Amino acid sequence: MRIAIGGDHWGVGLKKDIIELITGAGHSYEDFGCYTTEPVDYPDIAQKVGEAVARGDFELGILICSNGVGMSIAANKVKGIRAALGCDAASARQARQHNDANILCLGTGREAEPKPVAEIVNAFLTGQFEGGRHQRRVDKIKAMEGWLRRV
Repeated sequence: MRIAIGGDHWGVGLKKDIIELITGAGHSYEDFGCYTTEPVDYPDIAQKVGEAVARGDFELGILICSNGVGMSIAANKVKGIRAALGCDAASARQARQHNDANILCLGTGREAEPKPVAEIVNAFLTGQFEGGRHQRRVDKIKAMEGWLRRV
C-alpha cells in the first residue's frame, strides 16, 4: 500500500516513528513535510496530503500535529477526503470500517497522555471498509461536498 504522510513542526519526531512502522509493515510512503521543528502552518501540509490521496496517488494518508484536530479539520476541506482523528485503536479501525476514512490524523501527545501510536496506526492500515449499511452514510457525506456550489 502507498501512504502519504505529513506533519507540522510538532509532528516531526512522531512522523519518523510512524514511517518506521509503515516500512516495517511492507508499505511504501511519501513524506509531504515538514522536516524540521521550525514552525509551519499545518493547513498547507494537510492540503498536500489530502490532494494526493484524493487524486488516488496514495491509498491512505496520515497527518500529525499537536493534537490531531487541526489536521482533521483542514484535511476534511479537500473534496474526497474523510479524515478521522485516531484517539485509540478502536476508533481508528472503526473509522476505516464504518466511514471509509482515507486519512488518519494523530496528535503528538504533547497536550495529553501519550497514546499507543503503533496500535492506532496498525488498526487504521489494516481496517477495511465494510460497505453495506455504511455505504449509504458515506454516500451522504460525499453528497455534502457539493453543498457550497449550491448556495
